[in-house]
Amino acid sequence: MKFTKHIFYLTLITLPVFLQAQSSYLTLGGKEEWLLNRMDIKANSNALSFSSIKPYNRKNIVHQVDYWDSLYNAGNKAAKRFSEIDKYNMQRFLMANSEWSKPKEIYKSEKSILKYFYTNRANMVDMQNEDFILIANPIIDYQQGSKGGTSKSTFINTRGVNMRGIIGKKIGFHFYFTENQERLGDYLNAWRSKFLSYPGGGYIKTFKGDGVDYFDVRGGMSWKVTKFMDMQLAYDRNFIGNGFRSLFLSDFSTNYMFLKVNTHFGKFQYQNIFAELVSYKNVGSDRVFPRKYFRASYLNFNATKWLNIGLFEGLMLGNTSSISLPLFNPVMFTNISNNKGDKSYVGFDVKANVAKSFQVYGQLMIDKLKTEELKNDWWGNRFGYQAGLKYVDVFGIKNLDAQVETNVVRPFTYAASDSVASYNHYNQPLAHPLGSNFSEYIGVVRYQPLKKLYLEAKLIYYKQGLDSSILGVNQNYGSNIFEFIQTRPFDYGWKVGTGNTATCTILTLLASYEIKENLFIDVSLLSRNFKTITSGTHNTNVISAGVRWNIGRKEMLF
Repeated sequence: MKFTKHIFYLTLITLPVFLQAQSSYLTLGGKEEWLLNRMDIKANSNALSFSSIKPYNRKNIVHQVDYWDSLYNAGNKAAKRFSEIDKYNMQRFLMANSEWSKPKEIYKSEKSILKYFYTNRANMVDMQNEDFILIANPIIDYQQGSKGGTSKSTFINTRGVNMRGIIGKKIGFHFYFTENQERLGDYLNAWRSKFLSYPGGGYIKTFKGDGVDYFDVRGGMSWKVTKFMDMQLAYDRNFIGNGFRSLFLSDFSTNYMFLKVNTHFGKFQYQNIFAELVSYKNVGSDRVFPRKYFRASYLNFNATKWLNIGLFEGLMLGNTSSISLPLFNPVMFTNISNNKGDKSYVGFDVKANVAKSFQVYGQLMIDKLKTEELKNDWWGNRFGYQAGLKYVDVFGIKNLDAQVETNVVRPFTYAASDSVASYNHYNQPLAHPLGSNFSEYIGVVRYQPLKKLYLEAKLIYYKQGLDSSILGVNQNYGSNIFEFIQTRPFDYGWKVGTGNTATCTILTLLASYEIKENLFIDVSLLSRNFKTITSGTHNTNVISAGVRWNIGRKEMLF
């Protein structure tokens, strides 16, 4: 592929210019995200102010956690805002990331296995010398659930390995591989039938009738070009934002090949992601699916130690046969292209930490906007917004955190006149899983009453205007980003929820107990109530239990 050749040549040019050791990145969805979210708010400093760019650089985050851990150990007054359980979580995080944390006796296992395995209490393999570092852990996730709206029970069966390391103090690398068999409820089968894909999965096979079987392979390498710039070439996912959802770029879709360039200068961080995506996955025999090319640019600015703002641009090229120069223009908002099929998405976000207890955040994503047409509810005004609040140590109860969030996206946002410019990858949305034409309200409560016990509850409600069929003819009401915008039935009178109105309430309850480092026993409940005007009510209720080792929880909440 031409994209791969371009990236390969660029890699050859930049690799020889190393200055210092380069880090890998934290895996999205890990247990440490809860700790880092609390630290971002309670530290009230620039330490984690670039938290909207995920996954996190492992080296940078470890240094900040190590800093606050040291202050806590020294009895520093500023560190008293953290609880004993925060301190426990910091130690476990540092122990798991021993390649960057200061060596401590408590990280060593009392008894290793065959003198090579579990010399570190958190990692099965932890080999470190001056020229080479390798850290590896097995991955297991086995969950068994009750009937999920069908006559069959639900299950997750995942096995794999996660590895990372550093070569010659110059190149950071990571590799993640799992084999997965899943059946997670009837609503996912309906989603799969509608969009011809599986959320987070690439090439999938049918398993036991209505289940799926697929590999999840991720990997990449990173290196430093100069003191203020680093690069990553990877096949993985990204997330931009501070919320439960992202309207810019989320990790909902499957993996994709990308080159990421991070530039740091003072209070600014500028990120460019140059990616190759799958334009549209057809039904039928195995084949090479058409590609498309995408660039995401994000400028983040620490206005003060408590206020952070960002600007976003996503550029989707409208040509699947070649790569045009606008893709590699690193300066946002300056693209000049003769290809009318190219499409740009722009956005603004903000995050403010208040009183060491609260975080207010939000996003505005604009596909197209004409302010003079706002009063007319014109179809072409396509945008979405997010507003959220996080509250740590609710009402003074240590380690009890809450989050509320709303996401509203107008009809036809993220859609286009063809499948190339649409904001998707492998038949999956690149941003919000619902696509568009919806309003959503989210509440999350997390509580860690004991060092090894994690409790969580989520409540999600959304209202969406779906497509409908009139006399056998499908009516495009702007919720499905894969439908072409020229098939809309009218031009004016478009409000959020216009169409075949659907409402959905999702409740999840989770209790996880950590019996060994990163080895969890889970008990969970999922209750989903979905209603539409035309098809009535569809309920999914699942009680499940299982064991997880070195992997985050998999949830399909939409």
